[in-house]
Amino acid sequence: MDSSSLKNQNGFVQPGSLRELANVAIPLVLSCGSLSIMHVMDRIFLSWWSTDAVAAALPAGMIQWAIMSIAMGMATYVNTFVAQYEGAGQKQFVSESVWQGFYLALIWGGILLLGIPLSSTFFHWIGHAPEIQTLEVDYFSILCLGSGPSLISTVLSCFYTGRSKTMVVMWVNLAGVLVNMLLDYLLIFGAGPIPAMGIKGAAIATVLANVATMAFYAAIIFARHEAREYGLLNHYHWNQSLLMRLIRYGFPNGMLFFVDIVGFTLFVVLVGRIGKIELAATTIAFNLNSLAFVPMMGVGTAVMTLVGKRIGEGRPQLAVTTTWKAFIVSILYMSVFAVIYVGLPELLLRPYRPEVMTEEFQQVRQMTFVLLRFAALFSLFDALAVIFGSAIRGAGDTRFCMIYSLITGWTIMVIPTFLIWKYADEKIFGSWTACTAYIGVLGFGYLIRFQAGHWKKMRVIEEHFTDPVIKELDEPVQEALS
Repeated sequence: MDSSSLKNQNGFVQPGSLRELANVAIPLVLSCGSLSIMHVMDRIFLSWWSTDAVAAALPAGMIQWAIMSIAMGMATYVNTFVAQYEGAGQKQFVSESVWQGFYLALIWGGILLLGIPLSSTFFHWIGHAPEIQTLEVDYFSILCLGSGPSLISTVLSCFYTGRSKTMVVMWVNLAGVLVNMLLDYLLIFGAGPIPAMGIKGAAIATVLANVATMAFYAAIIFARHEAREYGLLNHYHWNQSLLMRLIRYGFPNGMLFFVDIVGFTLFVVLVGRIGKIELAATTIAFNLNSLAFVPMMGVGTAVMTLVGKRIGEGRPQLAVTTTWKAFIVSILYMSVFAVIYVGLPELLLRPYRPEVMTEEFQQVRQMTFVLLRFAALFSLFDALAVIFGSAIRGAGDTRFCMIYSLITGWTIMVIPTFLIWKYADEKIFGSWTACTAYIGVLGFGYLIRFQAGHWKKMRVIEEHFTDPVIKELDEPVQEALS
């Protein structure tokens, strides 16, 4: 069988091709892009409500995400198990992987509710301004209620992303975003019998959108033929061996999420101790950078999926081809945003501008202009970190990513930012320099690890589940691609 027949048979796209990458990545990019727009609109609405609200939203949201990140990392890693089992042709284990992730999501969702009664003490200890603390506690406590539905939605989405069926994920996330944006406006500002709730309304809208997204996934999965084809209603039993493997590889992935978000959360907390203006400017700059970064996470998920599938098939060299193509596309994409950050900052900040310009917002505006120049630089480093980090994690190299991120995050960003906050004069710009340096070192470290090739011999599924037919087809496909 030659490569052309591979492409044409049943509409099958040539493995390792740019078309295959685009088919998987574009829906995920649009999906993540919609989520990015949702977060941006959320902050814009809050900036219209008050400067205090937008200043409180980022640290409270990041701390809630930090608490949930270990569980979210494990839930997300169901994608790799699904991809590798799908590549090996093991549909039963695809279903069992999803169910084990579902059980973990239920357990963690219950545990995360314990953070609510501790929130007042925790935010008092952080030491932000009293009026900011009150808003942080409100926002954080309500968001914790949505942890369980959010985790379950992530696990259910992996049933589709792991099998490269990303259009479903795109439409579900778009629907969830529309629910969130509608409720966001109604609950923040109020309308008719609905009272204006400010930052509480923003958090309630997020929780309700998470519940809606979970319901959308459940309805689609069990209404379509996949539930029968993969035996989802038959393979729901507790599989201790598979669960322990999911924890073994997923926990380091969750710790990677945790280490990253804790590092950035501490960064934001320290910036918040510099002052309210610095915190608000940092919030807006990170929020605008999410317009570029969050959609690229969709490309990262596509890379992780395709690398996992190739590992399951026993064709790691095709994964190399896909990863480099994804990096080239990503660096071009991020370069466009870098130019926009530097060249059009006024346009980007226009939606955040209140109806009546205040002296306080004028200070925030000028500082954000400078911070966007930092964002332009580290957005290029983000492309390295996301693409090559996703590639090696798609094979199972999660422990290295966790340890490397921990070491570099603390030694290059967190500790230097603390010292800058305590002793330096240029606190805010020194802190952002440390943040940029960390992302650069992280990205180049993942590139070096990828080039070393240790990940090519890794897998999260059983060794005997490599598809021998696929392995035999590897050589002619490689010749065609070369």
